[in-house]
Amino acid sequence: MQISFIGGGNMAAAIIAGLKKNNFAMQDILVIEIDTSKCQQLETDYAVRTSQAIADISASEVIILAVKPQQLKALATLIAPYLTEQSVVSIAAGVRLNDLSRWLNGYATIIRCMPNTPAQIQAGVSALVAMPSVSTAQIQQTDAILSTVGKTLWLADEAKLDAVTAISGSGPAYVFYLIEALQAAGIELGLSADESSLLSLHTFAGASQLAITSQVDVATLRTQVTSKGGTTEQGLLSLEHANVKQAMINAALAAAKKSSQLGDSLGSD
Repeated sequence: MQISFIGGGNMAAAIIAGLKKNNFAMQDILVIEIDTSKCQQLETDYAVRTSQAIADISASEVIILAVKPQQLKALATLIAPYLTEQSVVSIAAGVRLNDLSRWLNGYATIIRCMPNTPAQIQAGVSALVAMPSVSTAQIQQTDAILSTVGKTLWLADEAKLDAVTAISGSGPAYVFYLIEALQAAGIELGLSADESSLLSLHTFAGASQLAITSQVDVATLRTQVTSKGGTTEQGLLSLEHANVKQAMINAALAAAKKSSQLGDSLGSD
């Protein structure tokens, strides 16, 4: 499979790292990147080919657009002349399929993907939506690529990507925020910064892994660790009193609203 990345930033590097770990042929990967220092780093780290010439994408089967959303319209004008039967995969947040297709002069073999930052350690989750003209084989190709950096979730409704952005796209930041809070609490209770960090990080990691592997839902897992009249119950009562659950829901709703607004803004021309 010949794969071209346009843009050699963190997410492109994460996907390339996943491909390498899963024994994809690195010589079949091309990165189009104007920053020559990034090119040199990618060549050194992954033995991929790099170029500054957009025309070099012509030989690729899959073209992954890994640039900032605000750059995508101008990029579409540049790549449109070189598109024939390739699948175009956009990982730019907010840019809707119909808008990208319009910028590509009606080209419709497009998949939109929302990955998240844990892809950097092959522990991410990517939600994807394909336009109707994308073939089953092209969907399978894209799934094979994104599966190297974590789980994939294919959606039939593109509108759900605003929710995806709010939950899994922005979600790592919410988790980091809560870890920061737990670390701060540990320090206030007399632990050293290192002690509090170790306990907080591994508690989040262990609880998440338990939730993933358990046969019961997270609400049941919570009740299992909450003894009547115990310390955990007291902590949870404090969280309920502070309305933390609703605050988390409100955070996701705000992020989803912003994602929708971003799509409107980027697509208006």
